[in-house]
Amino acid sequence: MSATTLPSAPKPPTPARSAGRVVAVVIGALLAFVALAAVALGGVGLWAHTTQRDAGGWLNSSWQQLDTSASALTAEGVELGDSHGGPEDWISDLGPVRVRARRVDGGPVFVAIAPASRMSAYMNGVPHMQVQGLHRHGFNGTMYPGSGVLEPGSLDWAASASGPGTQTARWDPQSGRWSVVVMNADGSPGVNVVVQVGARVSWLGAVSGGLLGGGALVALAAAALLVLGIGGSARPAPATVTAEPTAAPEAPVVLHARLDEPLSRWLWLVKWLLLIPHFVVLAFLWAAFVVLTLVAMAAIVFTGRYPRALFDFNVGVLRWSWRVSFYGYSALATDRYPPFSLHPADYPAELEIAYPEQLSRWKAVLKPWLLAIPHYLVLAVLLGGWSTRYAPGLLAVLVAIAAVVLLVRGRYPRDLFTLVVGINRWALRVAAYAGLMRDEYPPFRLDR
Repeated sequence: MSATTLPSAPKPPTPARSAGRVVAVVIGALLAFVALAAVALGGVGLWAHTTQRDAGGWLNSSWQQLDTSASALTAEGVELGDSHGGPEDWISDLGPVRVRARRVDGGPVFVAIAPASRMSAYMNGVPHMQVQGLHRHGFNGTMYPGSGVLEPGSLDWAASASGPGTQTARWDPQSGRWSVVVMNADGSPGVNVVVQVGARVSWLGAVSGGLLGGGALVALAAAALLVLGIGGSARPAPATVTAEPTAAPEAPVVLHARLDEPLSRWLWLVKWLLLIPHFVVLAFLWAAFVVLTLVAMAAIVFTGRYPRALFDFNVGVLRWSWRVSFYGYSALATDRYPPFSLHPADYPAELEIAYPEQLSRWKAVLKPWLLAIPHYLVLAVLLGGWSTRYAPGLLAVLVAIAAVVLLVRGRYPRDLFTLVVGINRWALRVAAYAGLMRDEYPPFRLDR
């Protein structure tokens, strides 16, 4: 028989290149969220600038009714900018504000703004209601009793207005602590008014446009980094050709776990500290996972295929998470520190998900929020989170038992290990399904 020359497997990526791709994806995901926030703020600002201002260019709150049996209503101690009025004061550049008020019965009303220290002295001993929070059906406030009598014209106000109908106190804001008062024009008790606050923000359109433009530029940078990070993801090496065909994988999602004995009796007590670097990186990786899953959903709906680069990256995030969980408090089954890698490695815990050549378009939209609900309910019991108050799941209880046995006897109960791995296997199958990686519905079972 003539010998057959087999193609050599591609060289695995060097650690430096792998780490560089991970850093690119992490920074790209972070920039993507910054871009999303900037675009959202810019969009809201542009909407307010174009549709919510009145004919005079004022951006106003809704009218709010306030009433009290006391002599006045106040909003006290509102701090603006640098309360010491330093050279970095920027409040005065924001544009004028106004407070408008009118009595419900149409009578004369008085509205004014003054420094908080002056207002505090003015209201000392006078019965008044201090407004502390507004809501749809009213307001929250604190009543201050007293026997003093108000004289509306007796204070040097920063801005004031008095008379029947709607009165407007217009003010150019300055840094410091300020207070607002609304009362009957004669200072008599029993105040029932409607109040509106407005600002003339001529700069809102320019700032909103800047946020939209800047957000778009940051989004482009984020996209470039994500493409750089995931575009070079290493593909699984092709299997070596043999005379006998290899057996088909037993499942589309295969979780490998090997109890890595001997285990330290006490190391599990400090693994939460040792894993902090992984937790930081995984926070960004999972942010990227969510963003890329949404991108993949759109691709599946339009093409029926999960982009291979995105698939490899998201599988890597699940693989990385499983290694950390296996080392940490979802298993405690190895003392070997997890590698910082998205790719397969020589480690007691590994994960394989077969790449699907074709996926259902309509399932891609329904899997995460509808079809997976039965599994979410089961996992709420297995992993915890089924109660409004924190309630540990079965997995946490089993791992705690294993930790105590390990501390006392120096060994990990094998039957307990099988059950712990089974719960993690269930969770990762559901994660792969909800992450749109496979169409096969996850089995309701712990074993393979």
